[in-house]
Amino acid sequence: MAQAAYVLRISPSGKDKVPEALETNTIIIGWSNAIGLLDESLSWEDFRDIIRKEYYSDEINLRRSGNAGGHMWRFIRDMKQDDLVVVPYSSEFYVAKIAGRPFYDPTKVEEDSAYRRPVNWLNKRRPIPRQVARSPLLARMKTQGTSAGASDLLDEVQECLLVSGQEKTPTFQTDLQLRLTREVVKEIRGGRIDSFGFERLIQGVLVRLGAVEARIIPRSEDKGADIVATFLVAGAFVQKLAVQAKHWHPNPPVERDVVEQLIRGIEAEGASLGMVVTAGSIGSSAVAAAEQYFDEKGIRIELVHGDQFAKLIVESGVVAAPMATP
Repeated sequence: MAQAAYVLRISPSGKDKVPEALETNTIIIGWSNAIGLLDESLSWEDFRDIIRKEYYSDEINLRRSGNAGGHMWRFIRDMKQDDLVVVPYSSEFYVAKIAGRPFYDPTKVEEDSAYRRPVNWLNKRRPIPRQVARSPLLARMKTQGTSAGASDLLDEVQECLLVSGQEKTPTFQTDLQLRLTREVVKEIRGGRIDSFGFERLIQGVLVRLGAVEARIIPRSEDKGADIVATFLVAGAFVQKLAVQAKHWHPNPPVERDVVEQLIRGIEAEGASLGMVVTAGSIGSSAVAAAEQYFDEKGIRIELVHGDQFAKLIVESGVVAAPMATP
């Protein structure tokens, strides 16, 4: 069976369990009161219903229980021996290789960390700076949920291990990309580009990423989205993306009010996805607002900070930033 990769946020019930996971050679997930999920005879419906009855019995629909069930199913059923797991942690991340089957530790129920899997932590348990990762992996690590599949990014995960010193020395290509990214960050923050040019730059990146249309909304018609892009999936399904652009320096960081502004744009434009792009940084309240909106509405908002946007520019081949508007 081919090796797979996953992203897992180890913070059951909002508690940071990464240090414990590193110390005990395990990965950890929540929903500990949903007892019996290790029973391999359970169908998907039975599996999900155990979680629904324990955590979401008052919900009108199955969306939240299905979402939680999806994370647990991925952890218990989909992950296999030798698969790789990327664990985001602040401005860094760890990578583990699964070493065995999932198990349930009843002594950990009270702290909501009973479901676990044994792993071997790679890179000598050392964290890897996020700046080493390519932009698709950076985006996947910011998933607004407990877990995500990342098998399509397996090569990128392995590349991060190589660059961090796990097996080989960095290549010319990786060194060049890191240097270019640093230079692009400087230019989008302090170069000859204003807020209008920043929007045009985002527009160009979206087109290079496959948008069939990326329209900058005139300021007089702004309902919360600065750019609206349309992507065609599988040649038939339309996905509309609403983007809020903030050409800010690292401080102040983008916070909740910007996400709330974008939400108004998402709803006004009938978009199915949202994105905040800033030349600066993302604050914790913005992350919380995006996660809350995803939990309530099921619509994902990607938060792209300056370093990540610079990587997108380098990797998409957009090398010439627009000049400032006279």
